[in-house]
Amino acid sequence: MAREIDEAWIEEAIDRYRRLDELRAEFDKAVASHSVSVHSPDDSIEVLVTAAGEIAEVHISGSLQHRDTAEFAREIQAVVTSAAEAARWARAKLHGEIFGKLKED
Repeated sequence: MAREIDEAWIEEAIDRYRRLDELRAEFDKAVASHSVSVHSPDDSIEVLVTAAGEIAEVHISGSLQHRDTAEFAREIQAVVTSAAEAARWARAKLHGEIFGKLKED
């Protein structure tokens, strides 16, 4: 026995796929363009990170001449760790905002 093809179901599936594809493109664009700024615990280092996790900028305030290298390394590690967490947070927030639109449709 031949199965009937439900044309309406196929069209709806194609529309859903297209919408999902559009939202994914919107998400990828948003992730690349949104940035979050984080600071080291002593506030001497600022890192600007995109939601994609790419470090866009690093700013160091104050003189480096008399800094203890081990302490400075700990500050760098702390701010890079914070930057990774901030990127994950931003990505999750954008995901909810963009893909939450699926429920509205």
